Amino acid sequence: MTDTHRDRRALVLFSGGQDSSVCLAWALARYDHVETVGFDYGQRHAVEMTARQVVREALAARFPAWASRLGPDHLIDLTGFGAIAETAMTAERAFEVTDKGLPSTFVPGRNLVFLTYGAALADRRGVRDLVGGMCETDFSGYPDCRRDTIEALEQALNLGMAQDFRIQTPLMSLTKAETWALSKALGGEALVELICEESHTCYRGERGVRHDWGHGCGDCPACELRAKGWDGWVAQGRPELTA
Repeated sequence: MTDTHRDRRALVLFSGGQDSSVCLAWALARYDHVETVGFDYGQRHAVEMTARQVVREALAARFPAWASRLGPDHLIDLTGFGAIAETAMTAERAFEVTDKGLPSTFVPGRNLVFLTYGAALADRRGVRDLVGGMCETDFSGYPDCRRDTIEALEQALNLGMAQDFRIQTPLMSLTKAETWALSKALGGEALVELICEESHTCYRGERGVRHDWGHGCGDCPACELRAKGWDGWVAQGRPELTA
């Protein structure tokens, strides 16, 4: 496989949440062939495993130009890793700030593990670009979402695997309000509605209540961040993100 061909392919780390759904749309708008990979690490909000497939199918159905670009989905079992972490993401614990000053929802090394497994899969699939929804601008305080972390890992993966991977993080410098604006720029109100209705972010895994910004409990850290971004975007007049 030539380097030119590899440049037209991407692997998206895809949880089925708002950020990864926007990243999937971003990749489909830019690459000829896009595959997705998800990780089952025993997360409390296991409903995202179902949301992943719903979002993929909805994107293909509602955006025909993207359907032909959407390749296979891969699911990797990381339940052993999740058991080691024992955080509020994998066990019945309160959402709070720990003694280390980090949210109890922080799973140590999660993005490092995800990207390492993703790179191994990308190597086998002949893909150069890994796409992730990490963001350091408007996030939950996770150190593995920082640009420095991602750049360091990219270098380590390329050194350790004799590769030339590129980790693309289109949301890295965006606020949550700007992420909504990017959704509209990529797919108009149709994509905004799809993400509201089908993506899942709530840490408690609740799907019953439908807020303006989507389904969720409304008071976990993920719901609060998503709602805050929505309110900010709406207050601005629901603009599209401009370059």
